Amino acid sequence: MATVTPDHLDRQLGMSALVARERDLAIQYAEHCGAKLQLDLTRGKPSPEQAALSDGLEQIVCGNYVLDDGTDVRNYGGLIGIRDARQLGAALLGVRNDEIVAGGNSSLTLMYQYLFSAWLYGPLGPETAWRLEPGPLKFLCVVPGYDRHFTITEDLGFTLINVRMGSDGPNMDQVEDLVSEDPLIKGIWCVPKHSNPTGQVYSADVVERFAKLATLAGPNFRIMWDNAYAVHDLDDQAPVLTNLMDLCRRENTVNSVVMFGSTSKITRAGAGIAFMAASPDNLSHFTKRLAVQTIGPDKLNQLRHVLFLKDLHGIRAHMRRHAALIRPKFERVYQHLTDGFRGSDLVSWTTPRGGYFLSFDAPKGLATEIVRITGEAGVKLTPAGATFPYGHDPEDSNIRLAPTYPSLVEIDQAIPVFVTAVKLAMARQQLALHEDQ
Repeated sequence: MATVTPDHLDRQLGMSALVARERDLAIQYAEHCGAKLQLDLTRGKPSPEQAALSDGLEQIVCGNYVLDDGTDVRNYGGLIGIRDARQLGAALLGVRNDEIVAGGNSSLTLMYQYLFSAWLYGPLGPETAWRLEPGPLKFLCVVPGYDRHFTITEDLGFTLINVRMGSDGPNMDQVEDLVSEDPLIKGIWCVPKHSNPTGQVYSADVVERFAKLATLAGPNFRIMWDNAYAVHDLDDQAPVLTNLMDLCRRENTVNSVVMFGSTSKITRAGAGIAFMAASPDNLSHFTKRLAVQTIGPDKLNQLRHVLFLKDLHGIRAHMRRHAALIRPKFERVYQHLTDGFRGSDLVSWTTPRGGYFLSFDAPKGLATEIVRITGEAGVKLTPAGATFPYGHDPEDSNIRLAPTYPSLVEIDQAIPVFVTAVKLAMARQQLALHEDQ
């Protein structure tokens, strides 16, 4: 993305033109403020129309609470989930049936539990406990990335290290150099398909390098592979993610990867099934700790999901209905951004083929101000810096946009406010730079 420089500004606008432009934009902004909007684009939530796609869940069990193997889903037990739910999760994440746990409604809970267990008890037994390491532990974070991932490792006391996202995934040269040089780096966060918020799908080459990473990082390093958007494509031609677990089997590094996914944005955002996939050795040690914390997940909820979704084909058919609702919203955002910034090389944004977000990069130093003035005009955005560890974007340029929840009418109200806010902040930055010359 281009950086604003005085030379560039001189080519764009003279001082008098800048003053006039700032005045016109301030008038537009005041008009937006006068509309007294109250719109929220802070998080990637399914819309009410998307939630309604799964209303058939409510009555689907119809009193049939006993499974073929005699399990009564109303009762205790079933630590790793019912068989059919595990098979559904295995198909979703592309792993074997003996490599999957079907849990409660939150994959974030499983992530936290796994990392805490690895720190306290070891990923593969007490002698591998991360807390025994002779120094402060570190974790790699692909940026821009998912704020809740960063919060988990911040809460557990890890020092977080930024790794920049490229066009085909994380900068693997940087990742490999870091883990080769520092044994206190214990893992990396990844959203490999339709990454949050940039939308990339990791290339086959990047996935292959991840499969070999344990040979550089050591046996206690863990790739936290959160495939949250595994089936959240906006069209049938979306890129296919290479299967990491299959490559790890080939490289004999299967213990290095722990996968996560859920039905949270497939069926019910707050009442789905979370999945964790890992090698049988990893799962054996983890489930010992899990057994202390719970008698078992909500098996009734798992059963209704199995009956409703049936299998991977059923999931994909269901997700096409989601895509039909979401795709026009992304397209509308792209249109507003294209129209608003036509001919400008000072801003950029991603155009993902799936997922729930797009990433917008403003000129350096403006993201916080843009989010502030957009919010004052009645459109709330994710806080600037949220896509980086500790809430600190070193360039203060990245902004995450979440278009799934608002209606098309609300997008038509919100994005023009955002565009005006970006232009106004840029004009004021340019004026300040001119005045400094």
